[in-house]
Amino acid sequence: MRSGAPGALDLDKLFAARLHAVRARPYLATALFALHAVESRRVPTMAVDRHWRCYVSPAFVDRTPVEELAGVWVHEVSHLLRDHHGRGDRVARERGLTGPGDRLRMNIAADFEINDDVFGDGLAMPEGAVLPSRLRLPTGLLMEQYLYEFQVGPHLQELAWLDCGSGADGLERDWELGPDGAHGLSAQEQDAVRFRVAEGIKGRPGDAPKGWKRWAEEAFHPTQPWRELLGAALRSAASGAGAGDDYTYGRPARRAAGVPGVVLPALRRTPPRVCVVIDTSASVSDAELGSALHEVAAITRAVGGRRDLVTVLSCDASAQAAHRLCRAEGISLVGGGGTDLRTGFAAALRSRPAPDVVVVLTDGQTPWPGTRPPCRTVVGLFPRRSARSYDEDDPDYVPDTPPAWARVVEIG
Repeated sequence: MRSGAPGALDLDKLFAARLHAVRARPYLATALFALHAVESRRVPTMAVDRHWRCYVSPAFVDRTPVEELAGVWVHEVSHLLRDHHGRGDRVARERGLTGPGDRLRMNIAADFEINDDVFGDGLAMPEGAVLPSRLRLPTGLLMEQYLYEFQVGPHLQELAWLDCGSGADGLERDWELGPDGAHGLSAQEQDAVRFRVAEGIKGRPGDAPKGWKRWAEEAFHPTQPWRELLGAALRSAASGAGAGDDYTYGRPARRAAGVPGVVLPALRRTPPRVCVVIDTSASVSDAELGSALHEVAAITRAVGGRRDLVTVLSCDASAQAAHRLCRAEGISLVGGGGTDLRTGFAAALRSRPAPDVVVVLTDGQTPWPGTRPPCRTVVGLFPRRSARSYDEDDPDYVPDTPPAWARVVEIG
């Protein structure tokens, strides 16, 4: 309700706008009602902190129509649902974005990610909403991608007022209540809200824009950093027993300091030998086979570009001949029948010299070896919407999951 004091926040109008937002975007209701409104004359419009408080300017509420206020509610809660504060912290650390101009650019990029498809269909676009088209940028990108596309300069001076709070970029403001203030949500409560919203979007997928659909799919099942995990597995194999047994005097051993006058050789660890087994059965699409070849190129880079250390073989129900890698696009992937990657494992382990790492790229529709191979194993899984296999002889057949001794990551 509106206080009798002049210039007080008109809560009736503010909360009427929130109800309008809920009617327009019912899948966001849990998040919208989780926000606690805080009156503030230090914010230009509305802003959120990373603890799910919404700071509101009374003057802004007075001059803005209810329909546009509803759009601002949705905009601000979108920053929090999409974890722009956590992502902003990571980007700031990785790229050294510490200045006020950097944070303004991050806020604009986050707004671009939200505003390109959040309005319309009963939700009015607020006056002054920042769109990617303002800088002739494409729609549908993420905040991190937009950050590469523009710099803050004179052409953006009129946006210097923009400030959506720490919820948009991770940098705490002096006008925010902070972690110890009242009415903030704990990390567990924030995750519970995101889960309810994601479930609501997936339950009614036809009602949500593509940006929200993408967010709901990834909110609790984020894409794993496949190449980073693969690189870690290869580095682990390179440091394992037997992988480094070549001594060199080019770099003295650290123990030489304890034996004055004697030069001791250091143990040189060689990059690991990698055998890549590619599933070429009929259930793997041409696009996935193309992706597999890209991963082979990434594997080659992970071993320092040493193509002589990478062997590739294709396998459906039987393993084909292994090929030394010349270039990824020159690999012949033969197959198209059923799948039994046990033959691929056997062929990989028979190769000489023996591999330090076996990498298997597959959709998982296969039986697996019953015993652990004598080397590191990484399984890259092409994503499937369902684990159920379509088998005419046994329609209830569900393939085994990769064994526990394999490092499993999803390619996508």
